[in-house]
Amino acid sequence: MNISGNQRRVYLAALAVLLLAVALVCAWTLWRGATGAAAPEGETLSPEEAPGVEPSGQPDAASTPEPVPSAASGATPSASAGNRVSTIVYYQDNYGYLVPVMCSVPMEDGIAKATLSLMIQSVSNDMQAARLGLRTVLPEGTKIDLDISGGLARIDLSREVLDMPDAAAEANMISAIVQTLTEFESVDRVTFLIDGQVRETLTNGTPVGGEFTRGDINLEAMEPTMSACEPVTLYFPADSGAVIVPVTRMVRSEPDVNTAVLELAKGPSGGDALESVVPAGCGLIDVKVENGVAKLNFTGEFVNLVQNSDGGRMALKALVLTCTQFKGIDSVEIYVDGERYDASAGELGVPSFMNVADSIVYDYIQTQSAMLFDFD
Repeated sequence: MNISGNQRRVYLAALAVLLLAVALVCAWTLWRGATGAAAPEGETLSPEEAPGVEPSGQPDAASTPEPVPSAASGATPSASAGNRVSTIVYYQDNYGYLVPVMCSVPMEDGIAKATLSLMIQSVSNDMQAARLGLRTVLPEGTKIDLDISGGLARIDLSREVLDMPDAAAEANMISAIVQTLTEFESVDRVTFLIDGQVRETLTNGTPVGGEFTRGDINLEAMEPTMSACEPVTLYFPADSGAVIVPVTRMVRSEPDVNTAVLELAKGPSGGDALESVVPAGCGLIDVKVENGVAKLNFTGEFVNLVQNSDGGRMALKALVLTCTQFKGIDSVEIYVDGERYDASAGELGVPSFMNVADSIVYDYIQTQSAMLFDFD
């Protein structure tokens, strides 16, 4: 990549601004932890009811947040003691895709409400989301009351949510709230009140009546004839190259690992919003599962993956996530025309979660630095 002197100065300035923003957010987080920020009112969720994130492989110790304490651990929530907890926050990208991100936050009572509070537009929340290349989903000034009992989360949103610009924004907000709350082991159903009142729809017609359960995320548009189909979750890198986006596709065949990898190889249907996992012209030869290992055999074009700006790292991660979502698959091996593909060390390790906040920021800085100093 050729970069002129003026471009280098622009990149340096942009990188300096990014680093300053990161430093400010870190300083604010440390200050909030040191001052023992008060837990939000209106919710009595104990730490053992925190998100049930189950790593499907060995996490990267350098980027994985502190684990959620269990009831058996004897840990007591205490922001002032410096304890932190991992929680899953749902943001949206510039194309409207919902993106789950694992964030490390100070431990406190009412962690579910605190997690939702991170999704409300504000200076600090928007800055955190921007660091990840994402956006918050709830309107500025939204107030939340939350009660969790018997698996049901009853959430009361203030009237600000009635001023969403369109039905798409409303649907994303409701879906993000339901997905976030059902990440917690204590929640399997969600009901909504708006400004203390039961409503059937929001201003632009989005349903909010009745009980909501965890549904398909980022459901692709279906053809009218596609009835009696089954959902399968696919993982694609975002066009920014910074995050992985889960997408639900309806298929007519059995929604197993063979179907998932085949559909993944077909690429995303969302135009330029998501990146293909396999290079152009690459085909899938077969998929075999042996002793918990999914063995994927691609045609020779797969080796062109290294030409991606990140060397193919995000594409390989998407492949691993797509395969290891299925019970009984613990790891992935890739073959090219029947020969084992020699990915660099650690590329095929199963991540602790699809998107980890600190890793996203670190990878972005590394990518920008590499572009900056690649003068050839």
